[in-house]
Amino acid sequence: MKRNTFYLLAGIVALAEVGIFWLSVDLERPILIQVAFVLGVLLLYAARRRVEDRIEDERTAMITQKAALRTLEVFWVVFFAVSLGGAVAAFSRPLGLRPPHPPLDPNATHMLVIRITDPDVLPFDLFGRFAVGQLVLLCLMIFLYVGFRMYYARKYGEWDTDEEQD
Repeated sequence: MKRNTFYLLAGIVALAEVGIFWLSVDLERPILIQVAFVLGVLLLYAARRRVEDRIEDERTAMITQKAALRTLEVFWVVFFAVSLGGAVAAFSRPLGLRPPHPPLDPNATHMLVIRITDPDVLPFDLFGRFAVGQLVLLCLMIFLYVGFRMYYARKYGEWDTDEEQD
């Protein structure tokens, strides 16, 4: 399989995953997208092994290792900061660990918070926020890796032509 054919296949798999995600949301069946995602990764992994003109050498391995290490170094800081914020948000609510707030003074001026509850709108519960937060962090990790991969590929000349091949 040629490299461009692999990239075309990856794009088709990604589009199919988006469609299955939409179908999964529409049918309220999360197992559809979960199974489809795993199958898509397995398909791409098997197809990648069949790419014929793939060149892997020590320089490519070093670039990949450096990009992965820098991604991990940056991502754990961001992940820890986000987790700390989540922990503060969770512990700022009454959990039985701290006394409740004193009753409000009826004469004082306070901001009134009105919660709108529409029965047609699905509440965005804690689990949904957690899942979306994980997806955002995963996208950040992918962008970090791609950015560092491009940086080190340019720094160490991965895209330069090999003198022995010319």
